[in-house]
Amino acid sequence: MQKLLQGLQHYQTTVFGSQRELFERLSEGQTPEVLFITCSDSRINPNLLTQTEPGELFILRNAGNLVPPYGALHGGEAATIEFAVAGLGVKDIIVCGHSHCGAMKGLLAPPAQTDFPALSQWLHHAESTRRIVRDKYAHLGDAALLNVATQENVLMQMENLRTHPVVASGLSQGKVKLHGWVYKIETGEVFGYDPQICQFKVLTEQRASLSLPERQFMALEI
Repeated sequence: MQKLLQGLQHYQTTVFGSQRELFERLSEGQTPEVLFITCSDSRINPNLLTQTEPGELFILRNAGNLVPPYGALHGGEAATIEFAVAGLGVKDIIVCGHSHCGAMKGLLAPPAQTDFPALSQWLHHAESTRRIVRDKYAHLGDAALLNVATQENVLMQMENLRTHPVVASGLSQGKVKLHGWVYKIETGEVFGYDPQICQFKVLTEQRASLSLPERQFMALEI
């Protein structure tokens, strides 16, 4: 806690003063163009990752970067998505998973429900991911299976986003675009899903994409 208090003091005495104009402007309202949906994992910092300033990303975080289908849960996710699209007019929605995701590990090897009742219930929103991985990739080892689960989960949450009325409307009018990302913690690489080749590929480098038929992900590459 002491480290946080020291950081707060540094922010107030040094950082804030150098960006006072920015924060005075932000006090009048926000106009982010991107809704960034990612995991609660402490190793993920959306603003650091994208090098964005306060006010540029509208961020939704939870365990496993899950998006419950519309109507499945009356919670903060639906309200946040609705406000981002209908209220703030975001143009892009990114679902960003990451390597070594604890939620995906819990999805593949569920913890004892008596110890984590809320988490167990929450992960039911990724049941489609679990079934796809179990039925399609049973031949893979544990590490590869986790990587594939992370990728498939991003795509499933993008599908769930389409069930939200404001997102469906925005997509139909060409006002909103969906993006699927996977962040590799140990290398800093970000892989984006390319629907034309049904593969994730590195976003920031000109690399040959790994293309396999029927969205068979090359799990060890991410």
